[in-house]
Amino acid sequence: MSDPLLGVDKLEVVYQRVITAVQGITLSAQRGQIVGILGTNGAGKTTLLRAISGFHGTDDACVTEGTIRFKGRQIENREPHRIAHLGIALVPEREKVFPNLTVAENLLVPAARGLPAVQRKRREAQILQYFPRLEELHDRTAGLLSGGERQMLGIAAALVSRPDLLLVDELSLGLAPILVRQVFDMIRAINRERKTTILLIEQNAFQALLLATKAFVMVNGTIAKQGTGAELLHDPAIRSAYLEGNVTGVARTI
Repeated sequence: MSDPLLGVDKLEVVYQRVITAVQGITLSAQRGQIVGILGTNGAGKTTLLRAISGFHGTDDACVTEGTIRFKGRQIENREPHRIAHLGIALVPEREKVFPNLTVAENLLVPAARGLPAVQRKRREAQILQYFPRLEELHDRTAGLLSGGERQMLGIAAALVSRPDLLLVDELSLGLAPILVRQVFDMIRAINRERKTTILLIEQNAFQALLLATKAFVMVNGTIAKQGTGAELLHDPAIRSAYLEGNVTGVARTI
């Protein structure tokens, strides 16, 4: 097998120099894969994504041990804009859009601003094919969008920069079931048609495991279990902890 697009090896992330949030994490993503990250609140999932994207520094955190390699380059503790320039885009759990800007203005992401206007418009049109609702709302202020529309806009804005790796934190959070299916279908289509590698944190374990090429379960800042999406979907411990509403026994049963 070829070298992974993303390789995380024995990663440790510490907040405020004393609080260890992630310890000994090792995982990888090959080009074109969808990788799911499951875990309860406080498991370290968001910290992992922010460390990969470089945004952990804004939370007074740093990588103290281990490495993060992207396209063979070591990137841990680099500035977010340098990591973005290499081809990684983050859709965060919160603050996905600029609420005072229009949909069109949100799509003018910094990574795309240096492009000629014609090329930028072509990119926007290609991305909006996956989000026809946003095309209808092109001139609406983002703060007036619904939760689902904001989620779509956050993903669309990240994709305009044509990242090789898209990091998505809590794709379905707060969305109605019908919108959850639509957003997951969009992610599946983007991965299939654009070959974008996706690392996905998701509370909807069933949808995530259906979608994921492989998945990892985090407990207390560590990887407790891993396998293909299908393997974890049929794992009795995972079914008990995540698919049957019982999250209290996660650390004990996996």
